[in-house]
Amino acid sequence: MILDTLSNANLYSHLTPRLTKALAHLTETDFTQLEVGSYELEGKDIFVIVNDYETKPKEVEPFEVHQEYIDVQFVVSGEEEFGYLPLADQTPSRPYFAKHDYAEFDYESNKDDAAFIPFKAGMFAIFFPQDMHMPGTSATPTQVRKVVIKVKV
Repeated sequence: MILDTLSNANLYSHLTPRLTKALAHLTETDFTQLEVGSYELEGKDIFVIVNDYETKPKEVEPFEVHQEYIDVQFVVSGEEEFGYLPLADQTPSRPYFAKHDYAEFDYESNKDDAAFIPFKAGMFAIFFPQDMHMPGTSATPTQVRKVVIKVKV
């Protein structure tokens, strides 16, 4: 997992060409002007999801992992926290669903090992396939606009 501010995105552009393109898109796009929805940046290899939502308590959200895509998440406005822990030998509560590229892990089984990290406007996080994460949480419901760029591994 990588967590940083958008002003430092250039520090990570050497990781892969697709991540370079995703991070460049974040820095070049005014996401406050886009409609909620999905669009392709580079076919199925890189696509963008713009979403507005209200955060939820961490106790009701699952952790998730992806096998086919890296998540690049960027908070446009609002603030949330996300749960994080490395994927090891945890047992999923919902097995891997290839069509939507995710497996879920319940909060109760993983809460003692997870870190919950503030995620504010202007920050981005990169979650790799070995990173269990729980986005979109906070103790108090908060409106958030977030962009998730899915980058094919």
